[in-house]
Amino acid sequence: MTHSITLHDQIFEMHFSGALFWEKHSILLISDVHLGKVSHFRKYGAAVPQQAVQQNFDALTAVVEHFKPKSILFLGDLFHSALNIEWSLFEQWVQTTSQEIILVSGNHDIISPLKYEALNIKVIPELTLDSFLLTHHPEERDGFFNFSGHIHPAIKLSGLGRQSVRLPCFYKTEHQMIVPAFGEFTGTYTLEPCEGCEVYALLGDAVLPVPIKEVKKRQFKRK
Repeated sequence: MTHSITLHDQIFEMHFSGALFWEKHSILLISDVHLGKVSHFRKYGAAVPQQAVQQNFDALTAVVEHFKPKSILFLGDLFHSALNIEWSLFEQWVQTTSQEIILVSGNHDIISPLKYEALNIKVIPELTLDSFLLTHHPEERDGFFNFSGHIHPAIKLSGLGRQSVRLPCFYKTEHQMIVPAFGEFTGTYTLEPCEGCEVYALLGDAVLPVPIKEVKKRQFKRK
């Protein structure tokens, strides 16, 4: 179900849901849930199953119960846009959660911080802890290893013939790891492997280290 990695002498555990557990501080890192996106698209006629709404909350509950962290830190884009029916579901979910919750705000987090503060959720622009920098957008800062989201990273794996599959992944370079999007119906952006990078694909109920055989130019641009 998980795969551990050591960074700056600290252990982090990658979960097949896309969450990342920071063992030392008992913090669960989750990025790009995009709550409200399903309801937003259904409102405008998109053929998205209603059960996709509940799947986000079920997945959040499952990963929290698995790790039992002291804190949950969302790396941005927790809610997709303006308030809709899913905010009430989120309020109910928070009430059943005993952990401290922190939101590093992302570009889609346009809901007033006062709404989060009413739920005892702290909203911050970034967090530095030990030698780690936690942001929504990927950043490079001297002396820090950066955890971020925003990109919704994926890797394309090719088999025999013309067979290929695109899988969400944890994408690590020397000073940075981009965390997969956690939410349902979020989409992905395929990154090309770069020299020295490490890729860990999400495959069903497992995290799979991917051997990098071909080194290509990395692509970070995302609309």
